[in-house]
Amino acid sequence: QVQLVESGGGLVQPGGSLTLSCAASGNIFSIPTMGWYRQAPGNQRELVATITKGGTKRYADDVKGRFTISRDNAKNTLYLQMNSLKPGDTAVYYCNARSISSSLWGQGTQVTVSS
Repeated sequence: QVQLVESGGGLVQPGGSLTLSCAASGNIFSIPTMGWYRQAPGNQRELVATITKGGTKRYADDVKGRFTISRDNAKNTLYLQMNSLKPGDTAVYYCNARSISSSLWGQGTQVTVSS
């Protein structure tokens, strides 16, 4: 079973940028949909962005134009480039790999946007 490990989180000032990575322990080229979700304290986990194996991308409204999701099947890695970060983007960010029969999650990486 594929395992997912996120990295790249940290503390950044408003307006700054971060790139999150999600390294998979196995091949991801056949995984139908991979994505990033986030959960802020007291809130439910919410979708940030997804990408299908065919390259179709979907974004939450409040990150459109600021975040970019990509996947490198050769490196078995999913990325999230985050620009123009806002304090409201502060959350734990989770990587997800989803098929018809399973939904796998990483352990999460903390992103804090604060001056």
